Amino acid sequence: RACNPPVGNLATGRTPVTTTTCGQNSTELYCFYPDHNLLHHTSPGCGQPRCTKCNANQPDNSHLPADMTDDFFVNPISWWQSAQGVHREEIQVDFETEFYLTHVIAVFKSPRPAAMVLERSQDYGQTWRPYKYFSANCTATFGLQDDLIEEGSMCTSRYSDAVPCTRGEVIYRALSPANKIEDPYSPEAQDLLKLTNLRLLLLKRQECPCHGSGLVEKPQRFAHYAIYDLIIRGSCFCNGHAEECELANRTGVMENMVHGKCVCRHNTAGDHCEKCAPMYNDQPWKPGDGKTGAPNECRKCRCHNHAESCHFDLSIWLASGKRSGGVCDNCKHNTEGHRCQRCKPGFYRDRGKPMSSPEVCKPCACQPMDSANATFSSSWRCHPRTGFCYCKPGVAGPRCDRCLVGYWGFGENGCRPCDCARDCDQHTGTCVNGEPFFNIPIGGRIPDLVQTPTNESEEEWKWNDHEQGFSALRHPEKCVCKEKVLGSVSDFCQMNYAYVIKARILSAHDKGTHAEVVVKVKKVLKSGKVKIARSNRSIYPESWTNRGCTCPILNPGTDYLIAGQEDSRTGKLLVNMNSLVKPWKAYLGKQVSDILRTGCK
Repeated sequence: RACNPPVGNLATGRTPVTTTTCGQNSTELYCFYPDHNLLHHTSPGCGQPRCTKCNANQPDNSHLPADMTDDFFVNPISWWQSAQGVHREEIQVDFETEFYLTHVIAVFKSPRPAAMVLERSQDYGQTWRPYKYFSANCTATFGLQDDLIEEGSMCTSRYSDAVPCTRGEVIYRALSPANKIEDPYSPEAQDLLKLTNLRLLLLKRQECPCHGSGLVEKPQRFAHYAIYDLIIRGSCFCNGHAEECELANRTGVMENMVHGKCVCRHNTAGDHCEKCAPMYNDQPWKPGDGKTGAPNECRKCRCHNHAESCHFDLSIWLASGKRSGGVCDNCKHNTEGHRCQRCKPGFYRDRGKPMSSPEVCKPCACQPMDSANATFSSSWRCHPRTGFCYCKPGVAGPRCDRCLVGYWGFGENGCRPCDCARDCDQHTGTCVNGEPFFNIPIGGRIPDLVQTPTNESEEEWKWNDHEQGFSALRHPEKCVCKEKVLGSVSDFCQMNYAYVIKARILSAHDKGTHAEVVVKVKKVLKSGKVKIARSNRSIYPESWTNRGCTCPILNPGTDYLIAGQEDSRTGKLLVNMNSLVKPWKAYLGKQVSDILRTGCK
């Protein structure tokens, strides 16, 4: 089947490069409002600011680019901070090789920018193309329509509000309903997902609205960008031919780091399994098929163990009716041919040995014509199948080492006919009387035999229709979820769901160890020990960490009928693959209400 490497955080173990960093040249004094004041509005305004110093050379007072990509579980309150007063800031992450991107999450300590651009390069920074524009006013800032109005637009206002003033997220998904891809290894998919560098351009700062007027401290001390975490989710790029990767061109190794060199399968080779292995070029290389799951393995060339590599030849492929196109390189053991299937000139096939034997071709033992006493010459050709030598006129013997009867004068030009009615002395040509006369045709020789091809069976390569592989990349969010269907009344009742609600999905958050989906509960059809009010609350998909996505799929902005289990100990509503999750329809709500009222007594 086609293979997919696991998705991880590409930023782990890689340090971003920024235009500025606070305290780069000298100690800077800066001010900020504590997260607690901004997230929990206990009093009007932002509360009391705190001021402290930043110095890039003092570990306790530094806020370096590496703090964006460190482990946010180990260092939850580390952050990078720009120099004061900058409006344009660049954050760039360079990768040592090509990777596939799924999504990007930036968690800001400062208010999110009023305008920013996310860009990628596929040629190690030579050229750049935008992934997404972010602005509070797409039309005014970038001349683009907002994707909240026009689905699929390159710009969004979704993540440019100043509120929340801290821990606001900016999220980009490479695969969304607007970017549906059938085959994740097609040229179109590679153009969208593949990258060697990622860059965030922060173009316009904005203040928190709660600042108001009459600040005690100087306003410029609040004028900076700050980011807690930069998470770049993706995987190594392996063309569907690997499901794990190893270190590529780097010395530093960090736990959970996503490496870029594929551990290739399907007889492929290269950092990205982008070619066939040296002995497996009998048909053209293809990426795995992410749509059907077909592995598209490379096929071994038939070189009869006489070569260590082969190459693909299009003309031979087409001439064979697209059955075989491999040409063996540098045939050994005195063989030749595009399959090393015949002996070289000067050698013949030993029928007592298999074609794969290193000793299958034996040297011809033919007598050169210049002297009867000269050594045998391996370059003197013999028939490749029988080993019989091709003799010159009047010469006889398997090794062409004597004259035919009726000929004499063995030499480099062959033998001359006797000038006698009968045979003559082979050395002097003197006629021999009383010997019987042999009627031998003059110039007789072993005819050239037409080389017949060996009858080698073709191996059959099939993909059975009932075998269905899949690639999660072909679906939005790289998610493949098997839906629970609303079956019979007894099936529904047997699930003994703890709660049944109608809820709108507001947002989903990757907490690393788990997912948290914020919903607005609109109707409570059933509840258990955990009390459920018609208000905003969180539900917890259990399949997040294993799959890298919420299963069942919960799309923000959509109303769903959700039936699931609860954890009364922690007060959590759970969603898993046994939960019933369906886009809300009035008839569906009535059907479930009826079942709960009458069918599950």
